[in-house]
Amino acid sequence: MSRSRQAASGADRNIARQRRFWTRRAVSWDHGAGNNPGLVKVVERVLGEADPSPESFAVDLGCGSGQVTLALAKHCRIVLGVDVSEEMIALLLENAEREGVSNVEGRAVPIERLGLSENSVDLVVSNYALHHLRDRDKQVAVNEAFKWLRPGGKLVIGDMMFGRGGDARDREIIGAKLTLLLRKGPGGWWRIIKNSGRYVIRFQERPVSMSAWAAMFNKAGLIDVEAIPVVNEAAVVRGVKPKPPSALECERRQVETGF
Repeated sequence: MSRSRQAASGADRNIARQRRFWTRRAVSWDHGAGNNPGLVKVVERVLGEADPSPESFAVDLGCGSGQVTLALAKHCRIVLGVDVSEEMIALLLENAEREGVSNVEGRAVPIERLGLSENSVDLVVSNYALHHLRDRDKQVAVNEAFKWLRPGGKLVIGDMMFGRGGDARDREIIGAKLTLLLRKGPGGWWRIIKNSGRYVIRFQERPVSMSAWAAMFNKAGLIDVEAIPVVNEAAVVRGVKPKPPSALECERRQVETGF
């Protein structure tokens, strides 16, 4: 099998796995997400960094049942929630209707398969979703978001962000988790064994460090990139799509450089 076919096959398997996983967890996630203090803090920071205008068209990648989408909708013209699970999108739309929110749309499609027009979006956000993507697909998602954004548009990602012990923050996070689980006795020891296997093979969750995310933003062409630790292993990274230089700036550059 060629490398391109192997890559496509791997992506298809991961999409199918994520769809099954989140369809099973949709209701429990909907009921529990708002009760997680750490997750609430990350959501608040994502919304703060997004800082949308009333005329914004925003896209929420991996929207789940709407924790970020519905909050954004209060400050945007329209928000498109995207999730791999049809069950999640159904919950999103139910929650929007119950809260009287009429400017939310939902699309049940894998992030890897989402197609939007270039320069059509003012804001792209994602919260606790992209660590489920394969690493190569993380960069693709950032690259695609860059294309969708209008000049001056913003990409904001909140997520589990730590690597495999390559820097001091990684080692601090891993050490803190191990210490906490060791203190829980046999139940915690079992979780160490189980999570160590998942961490090594990166089967369901594939987090990368803040610096890795920042590098992906820079590689895509985003500017004013900033990585912000929030709580425990979670962080937010944001960047802006540059605006083309104005005629005055071009004229000034010609005077200064002679070109």
